[in-house]
Amino acid sequence: MPRLHLPWLELSVVLPLLGAIFVFALRNQHLARLIGIVTCTLTLVCATGEWIDFGLLESFEAHDQWDFLERVLNHDVLVVDELSAPLLPLGAFLYFSIVVTTLRTKVNRFSFGWTLLSESLLMATLACRSPWLLIGLLSAATIPPWVELRQRGECTRVYVFHMGLFVALLVAGQLLVDASSGSVALSIIGGCLLTGGALIRNGTFPLHCWMTDLFENATFGTAILYVIPMTGAYTVMRLVFPIAPTWALQSIAVISLITAFYAACMSTVQQDARRFFCFIFLSNSALVLVGLEMVTPVGLTGALCVWISVGISLLGLGLILRCVEARIGRLKLNRFHGLYEQTPYLAGTFLLTGLASIGFPGTVGFIGTELLVEGAVDVYPLVGFTVVLATTLNGIAALNAYFRIFTGTHHQSSVSIGCRPPERIIIVVLSLMMIGGGLVPQPGIDSRYHAAKSLLEHRNLPVSVHTLSENDTSPESSTKDSGMSTE
Repeated sequence: MPRLHLPWLELSVVLPLLGAIFVFALRNQHLARLIGIVTCTLTLVCATGEWIDFGLLESFEAHDQWDFLERVLNHDVLVVDELSAPLLPLGAFLYFSIVVTTLRTKVNRFSFGWTLLSESLLMATLACRSPWLLIGLLSAATIPPWVELRQRGECTRVYVFHMGLFVALLVAGQLLVDASSGSVALSIIGGCLLTGGALIRNGTFPLHCWMTDLFENATFGTAILYVIPMTGAYTVMRLVFPIAPTWALQSIAVISLITAFYAACMSTVQQDARRFFCFIFLSNSALVLVGLEMVTPVGLTGALCVWISVGISLLGLGLILRCVEARIGRLKLNRFHGLYEQTPYLAGTFLLTGLASIGFPGTVGFIGTELLVEGAVDVYPLVGFTVVLATTLNGIAALNAYFRIFTGTHHQSSVSIGCRPPERIIIVVLSLMMIGGGLVPQPGIDSRYHAAKSLLEHRNLPVSVHTLSENDTSPESSTKDSGMSTE
């Protein structure tokens, strides 16, 4: 396996960890904010360097340059492949954006130490290939939001129950997979438990209420950082996708489709801006899972493209809502606020991000959404219609929120609530990413299509399970049972 030219992965993990240690030792929150900005900037540079370095290797996967953990554990630990290569800079940019746009008046309510620790855990998670280490990192990542909820005096029972169940299912599922030793039954049961844990982490209906509870009770920034990276989908790709038969994944996709449609319906009737964002994110992340579980090159390519586009567009949408909320308080969608004249920059970008999240033509999500629908139709014809319906409802919800927040009346304010320079820079970068990815989509599509084909080729199913999968998805059985097409 080739190696990166520089230790980008280890630096991406160690830098925020060291930053968190320094910040925890400080009492001055304004200095902590400065250290957080510098640390997130350096981490973003390292993550971007990893992406560029990996692209020059032209390989499916690569080791880090140093990888001290590999020498200690005698096992591949920090490895980047075509799935995780773009996710690392996207995750680093997410943390950079949240930290940079945090107002100085809010530094006492936002923990920079726990945020940097969460970033270190996320970078390690996206660069991890060992199942047990991945489960450990995912489990550790549940602690910072819990700590914040405790510090704010909020009830943590809903969050603890769901995250405890998430961790328990992952541990039990991986134990069964390790103990299967060629047993098809144990492997399938273990895969089901792993899938159940991943679906909980992704907020799949009906075990999704922890996510709405988190958005209501935690700071908006912490909630965005915890859900936008979609580590539930990443868990599916790392722990379930390599071992689960095709028929099982395609059956589970129906559950994700129900979640996407349910969340889209809920997003249209929300009267709180945070809950609106939560449900529109749930719908889009469920659509990503639908494509991932179709196990076809076109569907998987569409899902990987939508994964990136949703991360960019909903990051922008969440940032704008957070910026507005930091100025006027919690936003309610049961009345008009008329903020356009005060914040035209935020208004224009809100509309752009909302349309990009549903794959509007000319934005980064357009081609990916089209591929996702095409891949879904190839497996279940009715799935494509439901995907389009969910996307339509999300668009209606986004436009309704835009009109409620930025139009309908004139907002009177004694002080300026316009954008600060850091917010303008982040908004411009996000806008360029959304429009540029829509106008020149081919490089991204080629990259994700090659990644999809490689991921399908690297599935290491047991022989008996693979045979069962092939038999169940053969042309004859497809025609008799449900009309599913083969891969």
